[in-house]
Amino acid sequence: MFFVYFCTEFTIHFQKTNNMGSKMSKGDNGQASVDYAQEIKQLKEQNAALCQEVEMLKDEIIRLVSRNLDMAEQLEESSELRRRVEVAREIFRVNYERQRNADLLDDGQLMALLELRIESERSYFQPDFDAAALAEKMGVSRERLNQLFRKQTIYRTPEAYIDNLRLFACMRMLREHPEYNIAVIAEEAGFANVRTMQRRFQDVLGMSPVEYRLMTTRDL
Repeated sequence: MFFVYFCTEFTIHFQKTNNMGSKMSKGDNGQASVDYAQEIKQLKEQNAALCQEVEMLKDEIIRLVSRNLDMAEQLEESSELRRRVEVAREIFRVNYERQRNADLLDDGQLMALLELRIESERSYFQPDFDAAALAEKMGVSRERLNQLFRKQTIYRTPEAYIDNLRLFACMRMLREHPEYNIAVIAEEAGFANVRTMQRRFQDVLGMSPVEYRLMTTRDL
């Protein structure tokens, strides 16, 4: 805005200077020539001042543009810094939880914490949730997890524990949702396929899922 204003003023004064020069070339009287010469001198001085002001404005514009670019870079750096801080906090939280769990020498405490998390999050509904994922979730090693199950549960292994959670989910759906077919129930419970679910039913209950459904819904 200021730059345009001063350029306009510079153009007007330059035109006045040319007009004054034209008047003097026509041979006016001596006094008029002196007055014109003085006015031309003043206009030239004003023009010089305007030119200097324009150059100053150019420098100021360049400085402001550079400052804005610097601020933009600082904002990007600030966003990246915040992202790194959030990542560091998450890493710290995970490591702290793992260390806290690893320091729980009492297996009963660790098992109670495990069951609480498993029941609340129900990660076993995901087919890829296995013993390794459970150990990672609890922040303990596979060896510690295996020792825990050998001492604290009837399942003996984390894999058996997860499969039984899925089995119980299947049993509940077979009773409560007769409209669900066997394949849907197997998928909903987290079993990789129907055959795995059927094998688990035979191992634990001695019957197939269909036989279990018929037995539990016979009087409905």
